[in-house]
Amino acid sequence: MNLILFEAAEIDRPLPRDDARARHLLAVLRRREGDSFDAGLVDGPRGKGTLVAIGCDGLRLAFAWGPPPPALHPITLLVGLPRPQTARKILQEATALGVRALHFVRTEKGDAGYAQSSLWHSGEWRRQLRAGAEQAFATRLPETSHGQDLAGATAALGPGARLALDNYEAAAPLGAAAVAEPVTIAIGPERGWSAAERDLLRSRDFALAHLGSRILRTETACVAAVAIIKFRLGLS
Repeated sequence: MNLILFEAAEIDRPLPRDDARARHLLAVLRRREGDSFDAGLVDGPRGKGTLVAIGCDGLRLAFAWGPPPPALHPITLLVGLPRPQTARKILQEATALGVRALHFVRTEKGDAGYAQSSLWHSGEWRRQLRAGAEQAFATRLPETSHGQDLAGATAALGPGARLALDNYEAAAPLGAAAVAEPVTIAIGPERGWSAAERDLLRSRDFALAHLGSRILRTETACVAAVAIIKFRLGLS
């Protein structure tokens, strides 16, 4: 953890000793009473935390916060709902890269059973977002959803550039596509888009683009696509 994040409801109560953040403070950072550490408030400021006391019920902490954090990048990812282990990687990496919204959508070639994973129903997905933000020394988490179908998700989009990755019918690379803020990038499931989904995307003003001749894993395609668009928009 480059930054230890806390929810607003946590900062006025002891941090349990069995919490991963408490273990990190004591065993990895080797903090003792009176020591400080880098802390952040989810969707709020960064600052410094102080380990006030180590008690049987947990760690008592105090915080001094800095200014509000910058806004997230104007990039939305629509991703065909992948298997849970892939979704975990995307949740972390997309958050670390600073995307504003992350929506996992049902597609024709995707496995509908992935939506029933405990990842989505136990609250783990939010912990994965938090881990990505901690890695990036950031506090803001993207708007996140799962389970909506592609038609509904694309219908709800606002104005902006729309790009869909496709290895079969895209004529131009993503790096050559016309972009302007905000940008939505649609990335299909492991088996790709169906013909009907390509027609839907085109009807919703998505331009098809590719990342080259190599077939990439979904999580790799997400990272590569966001990195290219950030570069094109001059975002750091």
